[in-house]
Amino acid sequence: MNFLKVGILSIGLILALPTAFAGEAENKGLTISKEAKRRDFGWKDSQAEMEMLLKNQHGQTSTRNMKIKSLEQENDGDKSLTVFESPNDVKGTAFLSFSHPQANDEQWLYLPALKRVKRISSRNKSGSFMGSEFSFEDLTSFEVEKYTYKYIKDEAVNNLDCWVIEQYPVDKYSGYKKRIVWVDKKEYRVMKTEFYDRKNALLKTLTFSDYKQYVNKYWRASKLEMINHQSGKSTVLTWKNYEFQQGLDESSFNKNALKRAR
Repeated sequence: MNFLKVGILSIGLILALPTAFAGEAENKGLTISKEAKRRDFGWKDSQAEMEMLLKNQHGQTSTRNMKIKSLEQENDGDKSLTVFESPNDVKGTAFLSFSHPQANDEQWLYLPALKRVKRISSRNKSGSFMGSEFSFEDLTSFEVEKYTYKYIKDEAVNNLDCWVIEQYPVDKYSGYKKRIVWVDKKEYRVMKTEFYDRKNALLKTLTFSDYKQYVNKYWRASKLEMINHQSGKSTVLTWKNYEFQQGLDESSFNKNALKRAR
């Protein structure tokens, strides 16, 4: 074979390698994410109690308590209803969220002091949810179609072997440039998520701990801690009294349910 042809062929193969490896990384990230979603499908509905602990940059804290109901959708994202029970200044506030794999998520907030329902614009979903370090965007269910993926490495978290995957939001109104997610290899549970702002600077880190299994299949973390590295604030969510498959239906998840939620 002509040496010139061999050289050109070799250069072509070398140039193609980064693209090939990138394709493998994207496929692996997508495959892992699809399997994580598949393993968490079929729980139908759930309800639980949650405590939200807010901590500012000076170490001062405040606590809020709420009840949350969720309804799984077979060909769509999940629906959820959150009702605040205490303290008195937020009691009766209710938040309704409809997640969608590809269309814009739909979210509404009922403010009892104003006796009105406020629609959360898809352009404002990066705003803080009730003064916490969780944004409205963070409160939607995980749907595979919302991101593109790239596997980047293996790394242990809390002595658990994990895949580390970059997730890039498809929605142009997302508050994030990307998320980096640690998924444990044995059970496909998210152990940690880093959130990067639109300038690609680390904004927040969310850690999941004290996982428990329900209905002999579905894993839920009892504690979630979100730390905002740019503001110095943090929010801890503590979950308890999970119940699954209680027969909840669509009637509990509409705008009328917001006003009557107590």
